[in-house]
This record gives sequence, structure tokens and C-alpha cells, in this order.
Amino acid sequence: MTCSTNRVLTLCGCVALAACVLNAADVQAQNPTPKTALKTSSGRPQSNAADPTAPAAVRFDAISGPVADVDGADQQADLKARVRQLVDAMTLEEKIGQMCQVTVYGEELPAGIAAAVSEGRVGSIFYTGPNGLDREAQRLAIDESRLGIPLIVCRDVVHGFRTVFPIPLGQAASWDAELVERAAAIAAAEASQQGVHWTFAPMVDICRDARWGRIAESLGEDPVLASELAAAMVRGFQTPNAELANPGIAACAKHFVGYGLSEGGRDYNRAMVSTSELHNTFLKPFKASTDAGLMTLMTAFSDINGVPASGHQELLRDVLRERWGFDGVVVSDYESVTEMIAHGYSANPAQAARQAVLAGVDMEMVSLSYHDTLPAQVRSGQVPVSLIDEAVARILMLKLNLKLSERAKIGSTEVALTDESRSVAQRLARESLVLLKNNDATLPLASDTIGRVAVIGPLADEQHEQLGCWMLDGQAGESVTPLQALREALGEERVSYVRALESSILPEQEGGIAAAVKAAKAADVAVLFVGEDAWLSGEARSRAEISLPGAQAELIGAVSEAGVPVVMVVVAGRPLTIGKQVEQCGSVLYAWHPGTMAGPAIADVLLGRHNPSGRLPVSMPKQVGQLPLYYNHPSTGRPSPRKVPSPLASAGVDFDEEAKYKSHYLDVDPFPLFPFGYGLSYTSFDYGQAELSTPRLSGDQTLAVRVPVTNTGDRAGVETVQLYVQDVAADLVRPVRELKAFRRVELQPGQTSVVEFALDRGDLEYYDNNAERKIEPGDFRIWVSPHSDVAEPAGVFTYAP
Repeated sequence: MTCSTNRVLTLCGCVALAACVLNAADVQAQNPTPKTALKTSSGRPQSNAADPTAPAAVRFDAISGPVADVDGADQQADLKARVRQLVDAMTLEEKIGQMCQVTVYGEELPAGIAAAVSEGRVGSIFYTGPNGLDREAQRLAIDESRLGIPLIVCRDVVHGFRTVFPIPLGQAASWDAELVERAAAIAAAEASQQGVHWTFAPMVDICRDARWGRIAESLGEDPVLASELAAAMVRGFQTPNAELANPGIAACAKHFVGYGLSEGGRDYNRAMVSTSELHNTFLKPFKASTDAGLMTLMTAFSDINGVPASGHQELLRDVLRERWGFDGVVVSDYESVTEMIAHGYSANPAQAARQAVLAGVDMEMVSLSYHDTLPAQVRSGQVPVSLIDEAVARILMLKLNLKLSERAKIGSTEVALTDESRSVAQRLARESLVLLKNNDATLPLASDTIGRVAVIGPLADEQHEQLGCWMLDGQAGESVTPLQALREALGEERVSYVRALESSILPEQEGGIAAAVKAAKAADVAVLFVGEDAWLSGEARSRAEISLPGAQAELIGAVSEAGVPVVMVVVAGRPLTIGKQVEQCGSVLYAWHPGTMAGPAIADVLLGRHNPSGRLPVSMPKQVGQLPLYYNHPSTGRPSPRKVPSPLASAGVDFDEEAKYKSHYLDVDPFPLFPFGYGLSYTSFDYGQAELSTPRLSGDQTLAVRVPVTNTGDRAGVETVQLYVQDVAADLVRPVRELKAFRRVELQPGQTSVVEFALDRGDLEYYDNNAERKIEPGDFRIWVSPHSDVAEPAGVFTYAP
């Protein structure tokens, strides 16, 4: 979801300036889009109650009473019958009103919006924050509209509300679905206290290109990992939790579908994808979300193979509704219905609205094509009223299931950080940290013996930059920086600090790098905090070059020559190309944007109070030219040899003849700097010989894969054991390997645990280009490993029907 800036909405003669500001850095100028006024037929406020042709009123609260004490299916049938009663009582304008979502700004509710809400011609409103305009609109909807249907209040609760958790990509690095679910539950509890009923999260777009700014909001490049975490977030948001005072808010999986494939990593760009890859990869997290009980889903801005997502009938009706049986609400992204005109897919707002409704978009976000054009199109027969009734019924079911008749009348309460929210934020931030390098056991720093620590860099003491993109309701003043946490742990006298650079993107402060080198030489260890400011990732934050911005590379190079151990902590919203800097530093810790409790989490790992267990949810590129980069790519007919020197990268080195005509670059090998699933620990783990329960899998049998894993180090640690499979030969070219399952295992020193996985036919099947699931008889290789780049398979088995 995005908000356009400087949009002027003419509402019954009242002008409201819609300046949707995510935070100061998120404002960007866009050309205003002309809109038609939200108005009554007479141009002034008028109640439907005065219309003698309106059906007899059945108010929303009358159908919102307790349901019978029966099983869930019967309860839903009861609710659907009540909804049908209400739909039958609605005028056409009231029905279409439920399909319209508005946003307001300023200090007063614009007269036009107030009139439309009072007439029951608005179904949803964005949360407006402390000014309470959404609550004023809610009062009008309940008390003054003919049917008293409450508004559903929405908000982008992406990675926390008042308590800010790591960005979703960082949460994915934890590989801990249980903790991710708990964080979502806390975010839902905090948001609901402010009257929010609906979050536009999780974002489940598979992303393979780190240039795309919204990779920060993603769950990474792998559909199995993303699916498990997406389902966890859906459960966390939606499941009522009395302990947390969380009544549950509706989750919204976005952006359906293929948005993460934006060509060139440029936001809003087209997505081109085969049918088989669409189903095997990009649809999987959406399917997992719907299986977890997802209430709503959002369409993408982009087009998929030439058809804009908000008008894609094949995907929205044939796949989502018919094949999957999804009965929740589909909402467009911000103005994406009318943006089909800019795509060249629609000639005008009327056609855009018609195409969206026919495709299956139940609610239009902010733009007004439904409001302005659907009544006439329904009356003329261009849009079947049955489709309107179905969409409205789904919206009303959502409101009933959320118990809005009760919740909408409750005022907002102040939200504050709690011991529980801080604790979960710190735990999840710790688990998201990925140790990429630790030469000579530079880490952990022994707090009882370490002397002076030089903390250096523009991101060491910036509270806002710890929080990341989509930080709408978190308070920067409540976040704890790494410098604060290290000084608290070690004492101010042992921790020196030099900022060196004004920000991550600007040149050095005068003499800043020299001061940093001087501080490093006077210390026993230098800890550099570098990366990206929060505004450099997120929506509309694509980068053509993803190296460290500004003078940070120069800073790292200078400090690395100071003659002391150097630890580099990277705070960023995407994987950056930091190969040279990794070579220059003894230890590298990737922190993403860790959230409110960034400082304590990072200090815990640096000082050894927590053994790092994060694993990369994406492949880290060496150079931007490798993108898109992902481990589960299909093989070519001339696969690249392993670790062959590239002639332009290594002076005087020529390819040997065997490698010369293989898939490669001249100036860098095609492999990542660090592979998907990679991450180090302060202890070590040994994998024993994997054991397969049978060499031959048939029919509905299950294959058990067991492997002993031993902690061979001197401290407790968590190992994420990963199971990969390769279909050796199939009717379509298949990936070189695919993650099928993973387990996080905590082991004490010397402890061995036998980790067991189960594989069945469903794990081996794939979709062909007719979107049909299939499997051919043949061999499958398996790997049980700590990451995706282990060469030798652990075994081979055969599938035979």
C-alpha cells in the first residue's frame, strides 16, 4: 500500500488535502490525479431514510447478536444468513458504499466525507492517529446512517505498532515462526487498543532482487520459509488472545501476486513469470496464508504478464476463489484500480471499475471509480448486481466476524510499551542477527576482560534508524541504540564514540574519519555501525546500486588499518554488496533494522550473552550485476563450475577450457557472497550421516529422513537444520535444490539430537505450465545441511507410483 502526496479530493464542495505522510522521509511529490466528488444526488447531505423507495431497514446491530453454540461451519452459515438479510435491505448506493475505502487528513472531518459516511456510502477508513477523525467517522456511521453499519478501520501494521519489531526481512532471518507469531499478536493488541481492526500485513511477496526497496518488507526468497512465517503472522494478527488483551485484527496478505518480481528491481514495474513458476513459487505463501484462515487479501500494483493485478480475473476468481475456496475480502492497493488507466489496460474510470469488479476486487482503496461509476453501470446491466451483492456480503461477513458492532463503539486507549512487548522485541531482534564472519574468534567480546571499545559510525546512536521502514506508530525516542546499550553494559568510561559521518548517505564530517581512526587505535576493539538509513528501503525505495552509500566504505577501509580487531555491524533494509568490507573486518554481524530493542539485542550478541542463531533468508550478492540472485534457480545446460576464477576479477587468470563456455560472468563468479540459509554461531555443530527410512517411496508412503546433529563447541547454541531436495529429471526443468523443511534445535555442549523430517508425495509434486500438479517417477537427491550451499548430497531415493 502506498499513499500519494498532494492529492486534492473535492468532497461536496469541501476541499481536503490528502497528504499521506508515512514519516518525513516518505513524502515524495507525485502528479495529482483528478477525482470526481463524493456527493449526494442533490449535491448536499441527504439521508437514505428519506428515500421512499429504500428497502425496509435492518440495522447492523440487529444481526450482530450471539450465534448459536454450534461448530464453526454452522456459525458461519448462521452469519451468512444474517448478512443476506442485511444485503436485501440495502439500496444500491449503500451496497457500493461498503466497497469504498477513504482516507482523511487535517484536523477536521471533511463535510463531504462526513455526509457520505452518514448516508452509509463508505465502508472503511484509514486510521487517522491521535486526531480521532476515524472515530468521529465511526460515530456517524453507527449513529446516523440508515443501517448503522460500522466502518472497518485499517492501518499498515507491518512490523509492530507502538513496539517496533525487526523489519519483516529481519524477522525471516530468525527462522522462528513461533516468535514471529507472538510479535504479530502483540502488534495486533496494541493496534486494536487504538481502534484499528485491519492491518495491511503480512507482505508475502517472494523477492529475489535486492534492488527492490520492498525486500525489507518481504520474508525472503524462499516459498517454504515465507509460507511458514506468513501463516504465523496471520495467526498472530487474527487469533484473539486474552493474555495480551488482543481481540484479533484482520490480516491482509499482499500483494497478489508477483509484485516481488518487479522488473529490474524497480518498484511498480511489470512482472513476467511462467505459469509453473507462478504456482510453484510466488503463489505458495498466499496459499499458506489462506490455509491459516486469512481474512483479507490485497492486489498488487503491477501487471502480471500484461494484465494488472487488480483486473486479473484468472488469478482472483479462477485461482483464489474457485481453486482455493477463499471467501474473504479482496481489496485493491492504493488507487490501483484507477491506475489501470495509466497501465493502458482501462480507457477510463468506469472501465477500470468494471474490470476490477468482474475480476473480483471487493473494495477499492481510496480512488473513487466504484463510487462514481458503479451505480450507473449496475443499472445499465454492464455490471451484474449479483457481483455487487457477493462483494458486499464478504465485507459484511468480515465486519461481523470482527465483532465490529461491539468494538466500533469502544474508544481508543493509550498504548505504551510493556515488559512483555520489550522482551519479545529484544528476543526477536537477537534471533534476527546473522553472524556472517568471525575470524580469530573476535566475537564475543568478553565484557569482564575487554578494555576499551571504540564505537564508530553514523548508525550507532540514531534511534530512528534502528526502526526501519513503515515505522508509522512507533516512537523513535523509545528505541534503544547500540551505543546506549553498550555503554550501559560496559560503562561509559570503557566506550568511546565517534560518529565520523553525518549520515549513511553523506560525506564525512570534517576530520571525522581521522577521528575514528584515532579512537580505534586507542581501543582494544573497534565496532563499526554502518549500512542504510531507514528511508533507503521500503516502498518506492529501489536502488540501482546497493553498495554502502556515502563515505562508509572509506571509513571502514581506514579503520581496518588501525591495527585493532574490527567488528562491522550492518544496519540495513536489504542485503548490500559488502564483499570488500567483509574482507577488511574480522567479524561481520548483519542486523537489518532491528526495531525498538535494537541496542540491547546487538549488545547481547556482541558481548556473548546470546549466541547468534540467525540465518539468511536471502542470498547475499557479491555484485549488483548478479541480481536477481536466488539459490533455488533452475539448472542450465551448461552449469557454472564451482569457484572458477574470473579473468577480469583476477589479474592474469584465464579460464580453463572446461569452464570457458559455461554459464558465468567474466568479472565475478555467479555464486553469492553468502548463501541462503547461512549464519555462524559461537559454537560449532557436526552433522552425522543422514539415514533414509526407505530407498524407494511409493504412492502415499512417507519417507523419514534422520540426521544426528552434535554441538561440538563449548557453549549452548541453536542450529537451524535445513532439508533440501532436487528432482533429478522431470518434464520441466526443476530447481537445482529446494528447501522442503527446517528445524531449529537448541543443543548444549556435547549434546546430540537426531533431527527427523518426513517427506511425502505432496512435497515432491510440482505445478506444470497448465497449473496442474504432477510428479514423475525417478530419483531425488536430498541434502540435510546448515545452509543451501553444501555440495555433496546426503542421499538419493527413488519415487515410483
